[in-house]
Amino acid sequence: MRKIIIILLLAIVTKGQAQIANRLFSKDPIINLENFQKQRLHFGFYLGFNSYDFKMDYKTVSEDIQVKKSNGFNVGLVADLKLHEYIRLRFEPGLYYTKRDLYYPLSYFPTTPTRSDVIREVNSTNLHFPLLLKFSALRTGNVRPYLLGGVSATLNLSSNSKVIDDNSEDIFRVKPWTTNYELGFGIDIFSEYFIFSPSIRGVFGLNDELIRDNDANSPWTGNIESMKTRAVFINFTFH
Repeated sequence: MRKIIIILLLAIVTKGQAQIANRLFSKDPIINLENFQKQRLHFGFYLGFNSYDFKMDYKTVSEDIQVKKSNGFNVGLVADLKLHEYIRLRFEPGLYYTKRDLYYPLSYFPTTPTRSDVIREVNSTNLHFPLLLKFSALRTGNVRPYLLGGVSATLNLSSNSKVIDDNSEDIFRVKPWTTNYELGFGIDIFSEYFIFSPSIRGVFGLNDELIRDNDANSPWTGNIESMKTRAVFINFTFH
C-alpha cells in the first residue's frame, strides 16, 4: 500500500511539475480555480504518512523505555465548510496504520529476561476523527499557505482492551479511545483542475492510554505513570 501511494504521488508531481512551476512562478500567472474556495462546502480526499511515538512519564526515576518508531500510512476523506473568507472548518476522518516497538531496560526485571520479555510490539490500526480550523493567508497567484489547529478522537481497533491476558502472556494492552490536540501548517496549490494541499502537523495525546497489568508490580507497566501518543502526520490532500 505504501509503495502504491509513493508511485501515485511521484507520477502526479512528475507529470505536472513543469506546468505548475510555469503557472505559479511566472510574472503574470494564470489564476486557476479562482472561485473554487468561495463555495460554502466542498469535499476531497488525502493520502499520507505518519510517525507515531509515545511520551512516557514514570512513577520513580529509572531508565527510559525506548520507543522504536516506524513509518505508517494514512488515507481518508475531507469535508471543508466555509465559516469566513479566511477561516474554514474541516472534518478529516481517516484510517491510520502504524507500529511501535517498546524496548524495556534489563533493570526493570528481577531476573535475567529473555528477548521476548524486553520487546513489546504495539500495532495500531486507528480510525482518526479530527475536527480542525483552517486559517488561510492571502492568496498569491496560485499559492495560499495556511495554519491548522483543533482536536481529535482516535479509535484503536488493535488495542487489545477486551483481552483478559496481559504482558505475562505477551499481550500489550492500551485503551481503545484517545483524545488529542493537533497543530500544523500547509499550502494550497491551485492547478487547472484541482487543489493540491501538502501539509504537516503534530498530534499530542491528552489522556493516559496504558491498561495496566493485573500484577501491580509488573515490569512492563508497574512504573509507568502515564503513556500518551505523540505523532507527526504528512498528508497530501486533493480537492
